[in-house]
Amino acid sequence: MVEKAEFSSHLYHPKYWLLWLGVGLMRLTQLLPLRWQMRLGAGIGRLAMALAGSRTHTARRNLELCFPDMSPAERRALLERNFEETGKAIFDTINGWWWSDAKIHRHMQIQGQEHVRRTLDAGQGVILFAVHCLPLEMGARIFGQFQPGVGVYRPHDNPVMEYLQVKGRLRSNKALVPKRDLRQMVRCLRHPDVIWYTADQDFGRSSAVFIPFFAVPDAATITGATTLARLGKAKVLPFFVERTEGDAGYRIEILPPLEDFPGEDETQDAIRGNKIIETLIEKNPAQYMWLHRRFKTRPQPEGASLYQ
Repeated sequence: MVEKAEFSSHLYHPKYWLLWLGVGLMRLTQLLPLRWQMRLGAGIGRLAMALAGSRTHTARRNLELCFPDMSPAERRALLERNFEETGKAIFDTINGWWWSDAKIHRHMQIQGQEHVRRTLDAGQGVILFAVHCLPLEMGARIFGQFQPGVGVYRPHDNPVMEYLQVKGRLRSNKALVPKRDLRQMVRCLRHPDVIWYTADQDFGRSSAVFIPFFAVPDAATITGATTLARLGKAKVLPFFVERTEGDAGYRIEILPPLEDFPGEDETQDAIRGNKIIETLIEKNPAQYMWLHRRFKTRPQPEGASLYQ
């Protein structure tokens, strides 16, 4: 478990100077008004759509696979909005890591925190069942204003970025746990405490079942929520975050604990989880991370890629 961002003089090595310069410039942008940031982010997103051919193809293909009933014009409009929202997410991370608590409070809305408090007061851990909404970093920071928890994360290969992400995320979390450290996650839940969990990406064939996700009948989906809830004796609470209308701020919504979860069958639990994920995404599909190759793993290893 990581409870402190460890700084070393090695991080000032000349090979990192350009990165530090970029970080300094990014940090300065947190002084801009939020609407200015969002306009700049939208422009960055439009530029990225024009230049990032492979990512644009991935997002376009995901929308085709998930929403076959949409007209091509509707999907094109959603794709363009999604890239604009992706550009804005740069500033969501900057704000989440560097805004003061007072500034966070001026721009946040919270709905459903009573479900978290009631579950913890009953002596049970909380699994926040989140999806990869683009403002997720800000969602964690807002949640931490009333109930700091334990973040599950992937350590960064670059030591400077690892230091920055740990330092930034510990502004809203008590600690961070590497995503493969199941034992520590279970220990936190039995404390009891709150951890974040996402099951909406393709993590490969290991520990995955192939079940429906939107219009794709066989999406590789992990079943970790069942394992965590059972071993951690915890409740699962769906979690959603979005930018509010006009980019005026951020809103998080925490739904009541799932009844009868985990069930007797982990595949049925995962199917139920995917339906919840779909419902959360449909609240604001433009602010979802469509750039991920969600369907890269096929049921048969020799099966043709859906992204060709």
